[in-house]
Amino acid sequence: MKKQYIYSLVGFLFFLGNLTAQQTPAPKQTTAFSIEGATAHLGNGKVIENSLIMFENGKISFVGSAMMRIARMGTIINANGKHIYPGFIAANASLGLVEIDAVRATDDEDEVGSMLPHIRSLIAYNAESKVIESMRPNGVFMGQITPRGGTISGTSSIMQFDAWNWEDAALKKEDAIHINWPSSLSRGRSWLGENPNIKEDKNYIKKIEEITTFFTNAKHYLASNTSTENLPFKATKGLFNGSQNIFIHVNGEKEITDAIKLFKQLGINNMVLVHAKGAENVADLLLKNKIPVIIERAHRVPDGEDDDYDLSYRNAKILIDKGITVGLGMEGQMERMNTRNLPFYAGTYAAYGIDKEEALKMITSNTAKILGIDNLVGTLEVGKDATLFVSEGDALDMRGNILTEAFIQGRKISLETHQTKLWKRYSNKYKTK
Repeated sequence: MKKQYIYSLVGFLFFLGNLTAQQTPAPKQTTAFSIEGATAHLGNGKVIENSLIMFENGKISFVGSAMMRIARMGTIINANGKHIYPGFIAANASLGLVEIDAVRATDDEDEVGSMLPHIRSLIAYNAESKVIESMRPNGVFMGQITPRGGTISGTSSIMQFDAWNWEDAALKKEDAIHINWPSSLSRGRSWLGENPNIKEDKNYIKKIEEITTFFTNAKHYLASNTSTENLPFKATKGLFNGSQNIFIHVNGEKEITDAIKLFKQLGINNMVLVHAKGAENVADLLLKNKIPVIIERAHRVPDGEDDDYDLSYRNAKILIDKGITVGLGMEGQMERMNTRNLPFYAGTYAAYGIDKEEALKMITSNTAKILGIDNLVGTLEVGKDATLFVSEGDALDMRGNILTEAFIQGRKISLETHQTKLWKRYSNKYKTK
């Protein structure tokens, strides 16, 4: 009986190993590449028709017109009629933290507790996730991997999606601490006989006081010379010295105002708002404090009863017109599987009022600036990582987003995934011989 149990356990572990086995990461770039003829979307709002992009040793070495008389380097890729883009960046994503929702052993997105700034997504990240692998055929090559749950969820890190392990994947370690700000409103629990209508949350002030107490104590701890180690307090050091951002997951004008006021009083100035419904009504406050916003994907219904039916789709334009820097995040229902649709959500915002190149910035240069990695990625510029791809058409449109070439840090990566294998397998199932 014991032997049978061991065999079963080994079989299960073998199954999990196959379940999470990813494409072998590409080797380091050893030969230069020159991509010419494509329409280059630089990610900063500029477009170069008939472009020439060259890169070697993992870095972009030339960006310009293919009409220029300059020697091509290494392997030449003819991309006439196609489009070239910087790799897309998914902010506020939980990729690599959960493989199968129903299998607890593969779920590392949430830890027990409420105030958890010391919980790091970095070491829980599974670089061999098959879910991560499926992002790459749509041009999503990087993500801010963010823990979930609690009041203070933990610390995120930014990863690129072609690596053996989290050490190789990390672009920026421990970039931000994430906090879920409480709502000033609550809905009655009808199953307990309460009125189900929205009402004022009487515990709102108490919840803010708990947050205030935690960060005040953390600040005093960091300023003291105590020999007693407190990991949660110690983990907040980057917020107070300015080396980390605090990402405030918040909705509502009052809540946004309260959050900004509190952290300014605490001396924490590097703030980013996530979701931020109602941010357009306090735009002056955000602009004054140079606070960017990571908005949600457009495909959702409005929250308020009096909201315009298309408010969710016009949200990006409203904020951009106010002068706010806007990125696009992926938290929400089925977020891990939906992250592959990141470019199409940006395309939806483009369909509702913003310029197509401005929409592109929401998943390239804007997000790179917000995450503090714009020195490495986000635009096609000399000196930056050669993380880019060639698409047959418009990459923000699912009809045109057909990748033919893809590179991460100059490494030519595979676009084959478990899903593409299944697609090819079953697409031939009913074909006549």
